[in-house]
Amino acid sequence: MALRFIGIDPDTGQQGSPTVWVDEKKAELVLQGWKPDSRLEAECASFEVPGHASGIPLHEAVIRIPARMVPMLREACDVAERAGL
Repeated sequence: MALRFIGIDPDTGQQGSPTVWVDEKKAELVLQGWKPDSRLEAECASFEVPGHASGIPLHEAVIRIPARMVPMLREACDVAERAGL
């Protein structure tokens, strides 16, 4: 795996932090975030998109990332784009 660290939420201290990486080998953004509460997860699972099954597949997860990390997410997207991922 070729993970490139982009950034970590500066406001969460030593309690575990939302983090952003780019996996340059797999051409993926990798995100660590907070688990949603059951209400949010249920709301996401019930969201309907035409032509797509509702629900959250067992191999996927909903995570929460604070909006203050938008610059890091933009940087990760830019890194991926520049690398042609």
